[in-house]
Amino acid sequence: MSAVRNKEARTNPSWKTRFWAVVRYELLWNIRKKKLLGMTIFMFVIVTLGLVLPVVLSNAIGQPLSQNPDYVVSSNPGALVFFLFAIVTVMNSISGEFESGTIVPLLTKPVSRTMVFLGKLFAAFITLLSVYVVLFVYTTIGGTIVYGPQNNLQLVPLSLLGSMITTFLWIGIVLAIGSLSKSSLIAALGTFCIFIALLISVPIVSVFSDQAWVLSYVPGSGVTGTLYTSQNQTTRIGKSIYTGTDNIAANFVNYALYPSSNVTFYKRNPFLGESPVLYVEPLWLILLRSIAVALTYILAFSLISWYALKRAQILE
Repeated sequence: MSAVRNKEARTNPSWKTRFWAVVRYELLWNIRKKKLLGMTIFMFVIVTLGLVLPVVLSNAIGQPLSQNPDYVVSSNPGALVFFLFAIVTVMNSISGEFESGTIVPLLTKPVSRTMVFLGKLFAAFITLLSVYVVLFVYTTIGGTIVYGPQNNLQLVPLSLLGSMITTFLWIGIVLAIGSLSKSSLIAALGTFCIFIALLISVPIVSVFSDQAWVLSYVPGSGVTGTLYTSQNQTTRIGKSIYTGTDNIAANFVNYALYPSSNVTFYKRNPFLGESPVLYVEPLWLILLRSIAVALTYILAFSLISWYALKRAQILE
């Protein structure tokens, strides 16, 4: 009986076995990507320069480097980092299979297109999580060595979670364009055009329009507001807050530090002598909305790329 079961297991592997085979296949492909390796090395160089240059400059001018106990929690990756990691991780994840012709032998295996898509998505998650964890640990250790003991290190996992959500929004866009076009070049260029268009248009709308609130519902930095924290009866410290999906990591940290605070939004017109208040929102609403918007886009673009893969014609 055991011999029969083993034979059946070899000829009819379980869903879990087939799924992990796809994940391993994609992980091996990701590991071999020179673009991903190059981007990871580049980020290590940037983080290292951010830690080393202040020490070099302080020694050059003969002044000791002051301690910064909030360096780690305030060192969130920027929008460009999320965008670039999304590009190098999945720009040829699906489209590359069609370009190289490997989609044909892949789909001859006992795996469905849905399983292929989910396996590739999960492999991208594992790849990014591994890279981000190493970068965050490196930043934490380096920040502690250079700037002394750090406060609120328990918030670093929240920053990591926010970074993953933001990156996966861009991953969804890259996969959707790549699945529809079956071209890695179009996937990269199309996403780049969207990123640049948002990067240029968001500040313009934010400054010259009374309807800037709509920017909170599109990918990008969103609206700029001011978070005030009072140290005493006479002192108010303003901190810029961005409501968009690119700032989920930073707003996770802000909410953990200032859970009951409100954010004030002003009419930011450079031609006005003063900036009138447009509206005020609680910080928890800004964070919750940005997460909901990001997850909605991730789901929508993932469904588009899954449907495009399901309906794609395979020409041998």
